[in-house]
Amino acid sequence: MNDDTQSWRPTALGRIDPEISLDTSPPPTTDTMDALATWLRDHRVEEVECVTPDFAGIGRGKVMPAVKFTRAVPTYLPTSLFFLTITGEYPDLDDLSGYDTDADLALRPDLETTRAVPWASDRSVQVIHDVLDREGNLVEFAPRSVLRRVLDHYAAKGWRPIVAPELEFYLTKPNTDPDYPLEPPVGRSGRTAQKAQAYSIAAVDEYDSVIEHIYDYATALGLDIDTIIQEAGAAQLEINLNHGDPLDLADQVFLFKRLIREAALRSGCYATFMAKPMENQPGSAMHIHQSVVTRDGGESVFSDADGAPSEAFHHFIGGQQTYLRSAACLMAPYVNSYRRLVPNLTAPINLDWGRDNRTTGLRVPISEPQARRVENRVVGADANPYLAIAASLAAGYLGMIEQVEPRAEVSDDSYNRPRELPYGLLEAVEEFKACAPLCEVLGKGFSGLYAAVKQHEFEEFMRVISPWEREYLLLNV
Repeated sequence: MNDDTQSWRPTALGRIDPEISLDTSPPPTTDTMDALATWLRDHRVEEVECVTPDFAGIGRGKVMPAVKFTRAVPTYLPTSLFFLTITGEYPDLDDLSGYDTDADLALRPDLETTRAVPWASDRSVQVIHDVLDREGNLVEFAPRSVLRRVLDHYAAKGWRPIVAPELEFYLTKPNTDPDYPLEPPVGRSGRTAQKAQAYSIAAVDEYDSVIEHIYDYATALGLDIDTIIQEAGAAQLEINLNHGDPLDLADQVFLFKRLIREAALRSGCYATFMAKPMENQPGSAMHIHQSVVTRDGGESVFSDADGAPSEAFHHFIGGQQTYLRSAACLMAPYVNSYRRLVPNLTAPINLDWGRDNRTTGLRVPISEPQARRVENRVVGADANPYLAIAASLAAGYLGMIEQVEPRAEVSDDSYNRPRELPYGLLEAVEEFKACAPLCEVLGKGFSGLYAAVKQHEFEEFMRVISPWEREYLLLNV
């Protein structure tokens, strides 16, 4: 481990650490196995990481020699890996048939996702895979399949959704004992940030070692960053991604989460995407900007020919208001997620909508007609990007096909209006299971498994006795 993993010593601008093995990803022309094999051989790549996201967004898979990968040797994973709880346990699936044998599922590489692993000790690349059953069909419950299913619904109507995620996260001191609360790390100045410094350039400079590693790794992976800013919390940062295809952007968020964690570890700290990692600090969100264009001409479905908001635009908002409450467990997937959704701490508590109103759950930014969009501010940074984007787009889709009219626009402080979102995970799971239209669009097979996993995670959490309970109940009740 070099000195830079122990302290806040910045790396030189635009440089990759000496021990990083591969500083560039394969070009788009390597979209066939033969072309990729040639590139891997020419760049002396030794290993290929075959990864696919599970329900939590954790990369599951295998590492194999590059030579074996290019021979297209079949790769399999057991079914059960995809619905492990966040603690590594398995839910009770007695009410769901077909999972008792834990059969193998095949991984199919999406070669367009091949990217370098610049932090690896060996020269390595990673490839995101889709998951197939024995007949070669996409497995319904795999997160990439869920998002593909929603996109197919849009395609059948001649539509193409566009998204742009904004990913917030905290940097913290290393924390190896979960009984101790998280703390902001020591910055370049030798001091620990305690108060919000939103949009402060100086605050970003405090953590320039992490920032430069993020830029270096992103360059090596061929990932574009729109902006990096200091957010409202102490040592809380936000990365904004450029708009584009939902599956590609979900892949990017999946990769960025790993990239950012690695950049933080290189600089002697942690990066966390918990929705609410520290008391008295704002939570971390993954705001999703959403628009819809025609598949043929790329014209905005949200704007009429004269530039005015279209009926489809209002119906999309109506669908979000109608169905996002039922989708809350996909956008706020853990017990900790609901600690973020409290008023006056930068997170919404309802699904009001308003133009340029950051207190509402659904914000319509100021834009030109072609760029008219709806920002979903409910999603937490802890959400699986594939599932959160799928759920949000599914709600909008249902609104458009059902022609759901939205409520009146809110122009004042929405934090003072009634709460609409669930108070906790169990309530959210029950709402999800009861919403047949949403489960149908996302896939009934996925929806049943996901609900079982989340209910099991809640039951696991309820076995834990918190410090708050010992503090206030031990000698008082």
